[in-house]
Amino acid sequence: MEELSKSQRARLAIGTFKTIADALILRGFYKPSGRSGEKLSESLQQFEPEIYGSMSDHRIVELQGLKYVMDRMPRGIEKCNRIILTADEDFHDTSFEKITPLKRRRHSYIVSDKEICFVITRGLTEIYDIVTHITFLNIESQKIHRQICHKEAGTSSEWHDLERINQNDTPLEGSALDQAIWNLSIILGRTYREARESFESFDVHHKKNGNHNNSLFAIIYEMGQRIIEESKSKDSLLTIYFTPSLQEMIGRHKYATLWANNVKRYLHDLGLQERPIHVLSANMHSMKNICYGAGFLKDQGKTVPNDLYDMIGKLRNFDDKISHFASSFGFSYLRDTSESGIDVMIFDTSKNNKDNLHPSIHCDFQYIEKEKPVIVVIDYAFGAQAFDILDELLWPGHLESQPVTFAIKSINIMGKAGTLPGNKGDIMLATAHVMEGTPNNYIVDNDLAVSDFEDGYPIYVGPIVTVLGTSLQNRDVLARFHTSNWKAVGLEMEGGHYQRAISAAIIQGHVPRDIKTRYAYYASDNPLHKGETLASGSLGYDGIKPTYMITKVIFEKIVTPPQNDL
Repeated sequence: MEELSKSQRARLAIGTFKTIADALILRGFYKPSGRSGEKLSESLQQFEPEIYGSMSDHRIVELQGLKYVMDRMPRGIEKCNRIILTADEDFHDTSFEKITPLKRRRHSYIVSDKEICFVITRGLTEIYDIVTHITFLNIESQKIHRQICHKEAGTSSEWHDLERINQNDTPLEGSALDQAIWNLSIILGRTYREARESFESFDVHHKKNGNHNNSLFAIIYEMGQRIIEESKSKDSLLTIYFTPSLQEMIGRHKYATLWANNVKRYLHDLGLQERPIHVLSANMHSMKNICYGAGFLKDQGKTVPNDLYDMIGKLRNFDDKISHFASSFGFSYLRDTSESGIDVMIFDTSKNNKDNLHPSIHCDFQYIEKEKPVIVVIDYAFGAQAFDILDELLWPGHLESQPVTFAIKSINIMGKAGTLPGNKGDIMLATAHVMEGTPNNYIVDNDLAVSDFEDGYPIYVGPIVTVLGTSLQNRDVLARFHTSNWKAVGLEMEGGHYQRAISAAIIQGHVPRDIKTRYAYYASDNPLHKGETLASGSLGYDGIKPTYMITKVIFEKIVTPPQNDL
């Protein structure tokens, strides 16, 4: 029998994880300690996600991966033994506390001290994301339990000290804190320095960001205590439930339909239904700053720097004031009420003027006066949700039973992605999207080229892999995509889903076959390099130049005549 390569074994494990997760959703529940849950854990450990670092090493607790997960899961998840995933629950008139994680737009409610409910509004990718994080937490909890429990004497003295700390609200200082961290390091299987750095990271993060999660001492204690309680009673076994409403939602676009109808109505109410529409998936600041940043600074009596990126640095902390200024020049904002978590910005370029633009931005105002293009910026989708929202947005609308068709002229995707050949901050232009875990691949007729960008800036052109989720990534699989005939230059989560929606709209006749498509990504991480995964932190200031370079190029493409029209 031919031996499989590491990348082949990893791809098989990823496929197994997805298959089991899909089956469990249909089944309606599972227990991580049961046979199905153990299979999920086994698959996750086999393909060793880069984001989870040393998860597969049973001797040590993975701390960087733990912080990544806790930033994206609701406070208190570490102690829950009942987790419900549903699609249609109205908790607005209940006493249940709504919890929003620090770094993930996710709807969750604390039902009781040991029970939490996730309301899934963003499709299968969100379910995979939650299930992988729960699986990771269970694996790490079992490590803690093995470290603190001894057959001869029960739980260890270090565990008893951690229990006393967790029950005492008095902050630790000096030698008492040093001793507590030393005991914690023994439980974690880490050095004192590693435990200290992790404690400080959790503790500072905990205070700075409004207690989105508990302290490291509390998290580790509750993770271990949950396994102890499981060993004492089967009634305490962690169980994950998928409700019938969630099962019925899969494959439907309930929240996306509500979202798209709201956007279409808003455009109609603004009188923009006859205008050329340019859709842009991007963040909620860069296009606004490009269009109005210079004008805002002048209005405030401030000097506009000659360098565009220096100007962007001066606009920090003025987001609301810029929005107010921009509202006089064709800018409007639609906050999401559909629970999709995707806000929308509308830019009527015909109402803007030259004084609001930085001198480095090229703009043909005669073309704008003639065409009056409208830019519709939609906030980032999450994985497969991208297909749902764009598929619904490109579908002709009905308002008061009257059909309304919008003239969609271009689809522009500006996102962050992992780079395979480059470094953080580099730019990638897609020639195709390769859908991981499926046979679906989509060629991109990209209206962006290296020549559109600044000379000398690192830009890679080639296929982009659309992965199943941030947690479902493996270094060997990604290296294979990069070095094989695929010659992939990056990975992300939404591009292939957007392209699938565009292809469907072309086939159905909702958009023209020659619609302009533009895909550009800036590199937020390099999963092939140790210490450069998403868990290592954000780009920060280094992300300004690639983000705004892409925004500037896309804006200029929209507000100047196409090359074949010159």
